[in-house]
Amino acid sequence: MSKGIILYQSKYGSTKKYADWLTEMTGFDLIETKKAKASDLGKYDVIILGGGVYASGILGFSFLKKNVKLFADKKIAVFAVGASPYDEKAIEQIRQLHFKDTLESVPLFYCRGAWDEEKMKFGDRTLCKMLQKAVAKQDPETFEPWQMALMSAVGQKCDWTNKKYLEPLINFIEV
Repeated sequence: MSKGIILYQSKYGSTKKYADWLTEMTGFDLIETKKAKASDLGKYDVIILGGGVYASGILGFSFLKKNVKLFADKKIAVFAVGASPYDEKAIEQIRQLHFKDTLESVPLFYCRGAWDEEKMKFGDRTLCKMLQKAVAKQDPETFEPWQMALMSAVGQKCDWTNKKYLEPLINFIEV
């Protein structure tokens, strides 16, 4: 197997959980994106970046974007973690917003995370409450998958993390 590293940035723990599982499954090194130095990654054949999805952005993605030219000879992949169920339309929106130019060929994988309003920082909790109020005014028959998930999680603790979400990423690494 190749020598690899998993870079991650986790806000509430789900991305860290997936990064830990990936380390167990692959034997790859693990480091928080905030502590990573691009110059130290030359010894790796595979670079995996994982980050939570917030407002269609991926935490830690800026590290990859800034340094992607240094990793031209590497196998690179990104996994995003969010509370919503997998939705091809939402994933494509993230790709169009962020995976441009030299990042266009980087595969993006999605893992479902968790929801716990008690753990959320005040700003995140407030934004979610405002979003829930706005979505509640819509006809539930017209909800997007993320809206259904948002409304069904109100006031609950939900943990949808599951190793099965990593299988496509593991298959990519092994090819």
